[in-house]
Amino acid sequence: MTDELSSTFAALADPTRRAILARLALGETSVTEIARPFEMSMPAVSKHLKVLERAGLIARGREAQWRPCRLDAGPLKDAASWIEEYRRFWTPYVDALERHLDRMDDHPVSEDGPERATVIHRNKRAIPKKTKTQPRRKPRNS
Repeated sequence: MTDELSSTFAALADPTRRAILARLALGETSVTEIARPFEMSMPAVSKHLKVLERAGLIARGREAQWRPCRLDAGPLKDAASWIEEYRRFWTPYVDALERHLDRMDDHPVSEDGPERATVIHRNKRAIPKKTKTQPRRKPRNS
């Protein structure tokens, strides 16, 4: 048996299920409405809903012929809390990248030939093009 966090991440691993959760974040809706934007059969959508339900990410009701689905954000909160514990590992790298990009804005890179050519992206940051890399040297044995 898997733990709840593993079930949550396994359910979130599929883009269709993430899209279903995004739709349910807007409010409760029927299985038919959930299935509408997807080019798949109703049984395939139903399988996705069962995975989400087993992970505790959605709840399904029954009102006569209508089977409404709603988002249950509890497992998402638990997953976010788990990820938050590791933020300290990537934050320094993101901050250093931001500082580096800010310095690049202050000192634009010019085109000095193919090995120094740059690409200017929409955000006006200069990003060096990839160039051929030198072959790796074999480490010396001490």
